[in-house]
Amino acid sequence: MKENVILDVKNLKTYFTNKRGVVKAVDDISFTIHKGETIGIVGESGSGKSVTALTMMGLLPKPQASIEGGDIILNSPGLGPVDVTKVDEKTMRKIRGEDIAMIFQEPMSSLNPVYTCGNQVMEAIMLHRNVSRKEARVKTIDLFKKVKLPRPEKIFDTYPHQISGGQKQRVMIAMAMSCDPRVLIADEPTTALDVTVQRSIVDLMKELNEDNDMATIFITHDLGVIADIADKVVVMYQGKIVEQGPIFNIFNNPQHPYTKGLLACRPRLDVKLRELPTVSDFMEVNQEGEIVEKKDSKYKSAALAVLSNLVSEDEVQEKQLKMLKDQPIIEVRNLKTYFPVREGIFKKSKEVIKAVDDVSFKVFEGETLGLVGESGCGKTTLGRSMMRLIEPTEGEVLFFGKNILDYNKKEMMQLRKDMQIIFQDPYSSLNPRQTIGDAIVEPMRFHRIGSSDKERKSIAENLLEEVGLSADFYTRYPHEFSGGQRQRVVIARALAVDPKFIICDESVSALDVSVQAQVLNLLNRLKENHDFTYIFISHDLSVVKFMADRIMVMNEGKIVEAGFSESIYDAPKSDYTIKLMNAIPHGNIEDIRKRTLQRKAKTDTYGY
Repeated sequence: MKENVILDVKNLKTYFTNKRGVVKAVDDISFTIHKGETIGIVGESGSGKSVTALTMMGLLPKPQASIEGGDIILNSPGLGPVDVTKVDEKTMRKIRGEDIAMIFQEPMSSLNPVYTCGNQVMEAIMLHRNVSRKEARVKTIDLFKKVKLPRPEKIFDTYPHQISGGQKQRVMIAMAMSCDPRVLIADEPTTALDVTVQRSIVDLMKELNEDNDMATIFITHDLGVIADIADKVVVMYQGKIVEQGPIFNIFNNPQHPYTKGLLACRPRLDVKLRELPTVSDFMEVNQEGEIVEKKDSKYKSAALAVLSNLVSEDEVQEKQLKMLKDQPIIEVRNLKTYFPVREGIFKKSKEVIKAVDDVSFKVFEGETLGLVGESGCGKTTLGRSMMRLIEPTEGEVLFFGKNILDYNKKEMMQLRKDMQIIFQDPYSSLNPRQTIGDAIVEPMRFHRIGSSDKERKSIAENLLEEVGLSADFYTRYPHEFSGGQRQRVVIARALAVDPKFIICDESVSALDVSVQAQVLNLLNRLKENHDFTYIFISHDLSVVKFMADRIMVMNEGKIVEAGFSESIYDAPKSDYTIKLMNAIPHGNIEDIRKRTLQRKAKTDTYGY
């Protein structure tokens, strides 16, 4: 192998066989990774990123998956150059942990709920190292300190469900680092995390990479995150590598239309856009099945896509003045939602969690009000308290001047027609045993919309078309759809009762950035067509800025800052708002240039 090359992937092919035939999940890909280098593998769900990682780790599900060609040559100090696709399971177990380690996407499903966090990391150490339990415990606590977990000794004895998502991810990183691997694979380690937690995880991984001089493969769907951490980028689409190269080259001058689409579709903080570009604006599949640049595309570049969608300052100001003249559709007054913490045999309340703490604001008819903050700040509780899905402790919620907290059960059921909510996880909010057509028709039947089931079915089919799905999908079940498609189904269900007000609760946080752009554009189009009023809840200030006319920033149950979107971005007053803004990955070309030069000054061994 070439000097400093740790892993060399050559013409790798990984196929899955199912009832419908063969799926070429990874189709003839090649790349190398050097000592001290971070490679970003980027692409949408289904592009083959995770399957590539599982192939490297020897963790493919069998007999469904098989390696149909290619090599993965690992330069192992203990074994020498070895093809990990051809070793036996005993050798592969030695390679895992000592040479290659992996951080999986969902830490809660990767950690065993019946063992403490410390014991799980100790187990990995004792499996690969000849040490006593006492020595393994000391090393585990040292690792917890290294990954900057608060109170490492206490977390050693806690169970996974007792710590936050970001802390669980740090435990997984500690486990992966426990045997000092030469290659660390991180599979979507920041997906669905708050931007501030995401930033801390990315910074931690950069620090670990430099301190341990290891190679890192960072897998994500977000090129903005890749810009902050990677030296080189591999862009995958439908099992193939469509483009790869140094991070600066990919961002400064992308060649493939798919890469251009991924770069363009992330919401931006520095400008107000009318519509987000999507991947389909840049590429299409020709008659030969090849991916080519879209001939009739309205955008020739990512930069032109932004310029074509800019909203002028005059338009923004005109909309603001008009909105403030309207009457508020909702007025929240001194709303409080407290949760008692009960302990002991008699479950006595020792303290109270103030999830929503004396919050007041107005929502004007036809506006989108953004609500932003980290997990645990009270965003979701506030939204559900307004809908009385959680009963508030105190305060008022006026809907067209009437306090809905005084409504009885029957009145609230009637009000549900006018107030709807789109939840974060569409799969858990759909009945898996119910077709999507029935899911959309059910609320119409309850609220007596339509004179017959035939008419309601027609309305449901039209709604499916309106949200960008086919009417033919009416008889299909939720598991047959992708995450973005399921979110469109949930939106169609919310529209079915013709509501006046909709709360979108983290409705795009777990979606690929390309799918996220499509759903955000859809929500805006529906707002124009139906004259909705939205509260849009998210932890991502860039997404909220694109959607919202006004923004409220929430922290520890209180509104710490509120104002028009542009003023919040141009002159944030709260330190907390500044913290949220600084955590957003920008993918700024000048920042990438500086980081590239800094890395090259340290070492020139990457071969480009």
